[in-house]
Amino acid sequence: MSSTTRRVAAAVAAMLVAGLVAWAAGAIAGSRARGAFIASLSADARLRQALLTSELERFQLLPIALADDVDVRAALAGTPGAAPRLDEKLAMLSRETGAAAIYLIAPSGHAIAANNAGTAHSFVGQDYRFRRYYAQAQRTGAARQFALGTVSRRPGLYLSRRTPGGGVVVVKLEFDRIEQAWRAAGGETFVTDRDGIVRVTSHPAWRFAAMRPLPAARAAAVLADSGVTALRPSPIRADDRGRTRVAGIDGPVALVEAPPDARGWRLHLAMAAAPAVQPIVRIAQAAAALLTLMLAGIAWTWRARVRRRAERTLALEAAVSERTAALRREIEDRTAAEARAADLRESLRQANRLAALGQITASVAHETAQPVAAIRTYAASGERLLDRGETEEVRDNLQAIARLTERIGAVTAELRGFARKGSGAIQPVSLVEVVDGARLILKERLRAIRLDVAPIPADLRVLAGRVRLEQVLVNLLQNAIEALDGRPDAHIALDLACDAETVKLTVRDNGPGIAPDIAGRIFTPFATSRPTGLGLGLVIAQDIMTDLGGALHLMPPDGSGAAFRVTLRRAA
Repeated sequence: MSSTTRRVAAAVAAMLVAGLVAWAAGAIAGSRARGAFIASLSADARLRQALLTSELERFQLLPIALADDVDVRAALAGTPGAAPRLDEKLAMLSRETGAAAIYLIAPSGHAIAANNAGTAHSFVGQDYRFRRYYAQAQRTGAARQFALGTVSRRPGLYLSRRTPGGGVVVVKLEFDRIEQAWRAAGGETFVTDRDGIVRVTSHPAWRFAAMRPLPAARAAAVLADSGVTALRPSPIRADDRGRTRVAGIDGPVALVEAPPDARGWRLHLAMAAAPAVQPIVRIAQAAAALLTLMLAGIAWTWRARVRRRAERTLALEAAVSERTAALRREIEDRTAAEARAADLRESLRQANRLAALGQITASVAHETAQPVAAIRTYAASGERLLDRGETEEVRDNLQAIARLTERIGAVTAELRGFARKGSGAIQPVSLVEVVDGARLILKERLRAIRLDVAPIPADLRVLAGRVRLEQVLVNLLQNAIEALDGRPDAHIALDLACDAETVKLTVRDNGPGIAPDIAGRIFTPFATSRPTGLGLGLVIAQDIMTDLGGALHLMPPDGSGAAFRVTLRRAA
């Protein structure tokens, strides 16, 4: 072999080695680019699911608040004029909250009030006994069902709640606004339930598609529950090379999913991979040709390639900036939704306090009736004494009347304070005043019960809000009173334990205790063992204690009865 041939072979070998090194570098860069793209897409999917979850939680409170509404109770009782008033209230709530439909179903199964009453498509008079959300709410107290509307034929999520009068309040949520936001953000977004059925999607043609085969019996049940005649085929498939393909998206696809929520709904996000990943891969792989051409001495190709790489980099930076701005807008929308949810939670706490006052009304009437009767007697006696000139006896009567009015004033002032919305401020409050306030509110209901309260130092102060802490104690004492109904030896004890930083107040009773199947989920919404209970009092009480920086716990069984411990921060 000549020296020239050897030099040519060496040059060719060097060029091949350089090319292989450059191609390997391109593959590594492409892999990293794909990993970064998938990570960004996963974060985007979690953000979109958080927006959906926030919307669901906001609407979930509405049927709970309406279940004990005064106009709902009046309409169920058949009060004249109550149904038209309720129609106007439901129409106003539908406009302000964005709910697609709100209506009230009587125990007979027929709607008696709706936000669209008086229109051509009014729900009033419709029979809803065949709907699962009605039958299940009557059995268990609450239900949810995603289905087509029987009147509108529009898909939506129905949230239902049984009322104390035996009716059912229904709120329908449609997802047009969220689906439109998903379409504007790019890609294809869809949400599946536990059966893998598409419910909410930015691509309406995919709704009610089955992502996986279902047994025939289960598929028939899903069709009947959803109100559709057939399930659509899955928009996702694998090509002959095993690569994921999504209907409507050309080329390679990146598909990610967010973790399922508590209801089993899972969000999926599909995005074309080529626009985001291939430019980086092409740049890295083009380096191989660039290096080879450099070895051949073609400098002008190097300059052209550098210019094109800079242009691609600028385009990629612009795309990243646009995606960042879109994510920022979604975060702002979610923050606003969370603020609205916080307002609804405070309204629910207020409704709980007013419901408690409604149960105590008879006791308050009895508590004030005796002082009023005594005042009337003292006044009549004072007139006769005044006629006889016995001024000292008249003065004694007037002083007795003053003491009785102070007693009535103390009761009514405590109830006014309890009914008022909490300011949200956390500050040092006297624990003995809070306990005395709760005892005064429940005084009449506690007459038939032996109540033992541990001595509380007058200077013991805790960090809390007085009205909210009283609401927690009233909830716990009312639960104990109801558990002791009909028990001849009814007994409630308030125990106190303090250290340098915390104060622990325990409410105990000698009732039947908490059933094991309820104890594990006692602080879960709608968990109750009472037929007429809503299962929200302890949930709200625990939420209040969390806001106050404290805690509320169910103590382990110790003999008979139940015990709840309230842990508070001690004020300096």
